[in-house]
Amino acid sequence: NEPRGGDVWVGAYLCPPADPSCRFGVIFFNNVGYLGMCGHGTIGLVITLAHLGRIEPGLVRIDTPVGPVEAVWHGGAEVSVTNVPSRRLAKDVALDVPGVGPVVGDVAWSGNGFFLVKRHDERIASDNVSRLTEVATRIRHAVNSAGHAVVDHVELFGPSTDGLADSKNFVLCPGLAYDRSPCGTGTSAKLACLAADGMLAEGQTWVQESIIGSRFDARFRWLDRDTGTILPTIRGTAFVTAAADLIVMPDDPFATGIAESNATGCRASAPESVNPGVRSE
Repeated sequence: NEPRGGDVWVGAYLCPPADPSCRFGVIFFNNVGYLGMCGHGTIGLVITLAHLGRIEPGLVRIDTPVGPVEAVWHGGAEVSVTNVPSRRLAKDVALDVPGVGPVVGDVAWSGNGFFLVKRHDERIASDNVSRLTEVATRIRHAVNSAGHAVVDHVELFGPSTDGLADSKNFVLCPGLAYDRSPCGTGTSAKLACLAADGMLAEGQTWVQESIIGSRFDARFRWLDRDTGTILPTIRGTAFVTAAADLIVMPDDPFATGIAESNATGCRASAPESVNPGVRSE
């Protein structure tokens, strides 16, 4: 909640792992709830752990709500993340979206549920975000209404800015914020669809560009060709930008932040579990 957070932030709650083979556990959350998995969040988490001196370069296993993932800190700002097994669930789903028109796409699972739009008439550019958000929101409503309740992310693709990436994407997240990264789980979903269609070979690199121009290098290996299940790996960078002390004052009427439920001026009190004082996160 404001003023300590906002709609675009993804948080990472570090906790003990449920899987004993993992060193850390993490629950990612955004402005509407928790996420099964977050690729760019994992990259950021690893760089933060490195910054805090809690890991050395090399492999670290991290438990998530959808299962363990493996990350490699390569030193500096670079991290590779091997995601959970991913696969396409439905191919060429045709929708007639109110206010948009005919849309065709695939449904895939990669730690989160995605609808990957294959054919559309939209321009994938940062100065077109308002329109893309509206279109993707309408598409998500339509695909959910069509029986694909697993979908909470919508991904549209277009040509890369400079031709050096394989594609450029716009990803609408569950809370109606858009992903500034190329989306780790979204790129994993893309790889699953490409693999299923025979359009990307095992081990071949796919460069995914985001709406703001950032990039992931991605590849996969087959787990089960019969079911179309792959194990995707993404590689990207993250940078520590701040270390903050969160202060909770005992007489602050908005100690837990400003949310829709109290934005009109209703008094909000801190929960019993919050002790007044300075908290380092």
